[in-house]
Amino acid sequence: MKVFCGRANPTTGSVEWLEEDEHYDYHQEIARSSYADMLHDKDRNVKYYEGIRAAVSRVKDRGQKALVLDIGTGTGLLSMMAVTAGADFCYAIEVFKPMADAAVKIVEKNGFSDKIKVINKHSTEVTVGPDGDMPCRANILVTELFDTELIGEGALPSYEHAHRHLVQENCEAVPHKATVYAQLVESRRMWSWNKLFPVRVQTSLGERVITPPSELERCPGAPSVYDVQLNQVSSADFTVLSDVLPMFSVDFSKQVSSSAAYHSRQFEPLASGQAQVVLSWWDIEMDPEGKIKCTMAPFWAHPDPQGLQWRDHWMQCVYFLPQEKPVVQGTPCCLVAHHDDYCVWYSLQGPSPDENERVHQMRPVCDCQAHLLWNRPRFGEINDQDRTDQYAQALRTVLTADSVCLCVSDGSLLSMLAHHFGAEQVFTVESSAASHKLMKKIFKANHLEDKISIIEKRPESLTSADLEGKKVSLLLGEPFFTTSLLPWHNLYFWYVRTAVDQHLAPGAIVMPQSASLHAVIVEFKDLWRIRSPCGDCEGFDVHIMDDMIKRALDFRESKEAEPHPLWEYPCRSLSEPQRILTFDFQQPVPQQPIRAAGSMELRRPGKTHGAVLWMEYHLTPDSTVSTGLLEPAADKGDCCWNPHCKQAVYFLNTTLDHSMPQDGPQAVSYTVEFQPHTGDVTMEFRPVDTLN
Repeated sequence: MKVFCGRANPTTGSVEWLEEDEHYDYHQEIARSSYADMLHDKDRNVKYYEGIRAAVSRVKDRGQKALVLDIGTGTGLLSMMAVTAGADFCYAIEVFKPMADAAVKIVEKNGFSDKIKVINKHSTEVTVGPDGDMPCRANILVTELFDTELIGEGALPSYEHAHRHLVQENCEAVPHKATVYAQLVESRRMWSWNKLFPVRVQTSLGERVITPPSELERCPGAPSVYDVQLNQVSSADFTVLSDVLPMFSVDFSKQVSSSAAYHSRQFEPLASGQAQVVLSWWDIEMDPEGKIKCTMAPFWAHPDPQGLQWRDHWMQCVYFLPQEKPVVQGTPCCLVAHHDDYCVWYSLQGPSPDENERVHQMRPVCDCQAHLLWNRPRFGEINDQDRTDQYAQALRTVLTADSVCLCVSDGSLLSMLAHHFGAEQVFTVESSAASHKLMKKIFKANHLEDKISIIEKRPESLTSADLEGKKVSLLLGEPFFTTSLLPWHNLYFWYVRTAVDQHLAPGAIVMPQSASLHAVIVEFKDLWRIRSPCGDCEGFDVHIMDDMIKRALDFRESKEAEPHPLWEYPCRSLSEPQRILTFDFQQPVPQQPIRAAGSMELRRPGKTHGAVLWMEYHLTPDSTVSTGLLEPAADKGDCCWNPHCKQAVYFLNTTLDHSMPQDGPQAVSYTVEFQPHTGDVTMEFRPVDTLN
């Protein structure tokens, strides 16, 4: 059966209705899931197995049958571990039907169908009794319900319900306990992901400063955690202000509460500075004695930094305090962790904070619009002074005193730069209510509300009246649009340029004047694991899961490249970067496809995990902004990526080892095509042996 799915096209800006398989969304979920990453997490798997063995042994030692409830079973791995460890029976709960179906097949393949029952329900819908899903309550609770924030996937409500309805009192639980840790730091780089800094530009009339509105300064920010691979943040980018503080623990073997709570820890700052950011992670103890522990700690707080397990399904958390606060070395203060059933946030208070202030502190909510419009990397991009200087220098070369400028980007400061450099008139298009409100506040704070005209509509709908009857002599874009996920989605600027062609004056300048799509073949240090088949996991055959992911990846959108912030994922270039396609913004979008085919020679030994693609914007003939590689690769091929952008990763179907210049694949061939009517960029990369 086919269904029609409506979705906004991020490149063309149009809404499209596409015919998809009825299980289309399921396949997308599977294709983009972290199942493979979890199965490759050796540390997680081994610790769970040890904890399950110990729990089954404790129950057996009491002369009881070991009855296991496994919530969120996924592949059924933990249930199979439990049966292998001696459990008498397991009830494996999995709400996602395709995954539950796969678990049934995997359990059968491994010979455990007589001792494992897969139940395709949410755990809160499972019934207990003679006619229920389970005849009686379990005495061992096994779960893997955690995300990077620990509780963000609803772990607390699920545990709360399980203890009330599905497991015996004082059951054995694997994991037994979780502890959340926090460390207070000062970090201009990380704080730039949360607040708008003053932006400085040098003009012919001297320095001009774009000042953030007071509302942005006061705003507590977005409540969502920023999860990052904290091991990739340089220690030079932050100053530690506190020891690692254990903030709160959850004992999973006892009744768990999902009610809102707070946990205060007094500490003496290790250094004086501005408290801005809380770095946080957790560990889980698989046994009551705490001998079997799995930790998410970054390298500087890890008990075995040399044996650090890479994982992407669990990372570390960056939280932003509602306001930065000065702390003085040795002067006590309190860090408070607040949480409800799904979310954690932090506040910093005095050594004896008022009880009511702590208890009633609500989850922070953005009221300035900026945190709704700009994500964390976008804040960092806008705060990048070097990037601002590059745009400013380009503007100086194209702008004149009689320029009529039209700025087309979401929540961009380019219109303000154009005004400061002396444009006669500046218009900016803000198609969303959030961007309109935000830019209005920023203009007012800088006394520009009467100098820059905001047009709240989609740029394709512009009329001559919107532009006060004037023709645009300079069309500006970063380009940046909030709907863009893949690098070429920002080609929406090209479609806008085409739509407003009638409003452009003869000889009008478009900046950027063009863009180009670039690619490089890479070997990832670790990211390859998220798309690598597992086959055998701790002695259990999970080929069925591998096949399921492979089938899901055959669907249309799943074949595309994936967006990843590669500053968090080290890789080595095996080829030289190569320009693949060029897009001329001076001309409207062409009617015919733009196509390129060729090959990229492998110049360094390594494993060809995939191709990385990014866009470069040529503001002027002498100025280019890259969303990908920022500098040539070092001798060993180590790559330096733009930290404010996500690059596109195309994983090769077959990873081949190019060990020596004369063996393995010698090149990777490619075909890449841009389809103007759909805005799609389709591609295929394939290792080839050029010696044959």
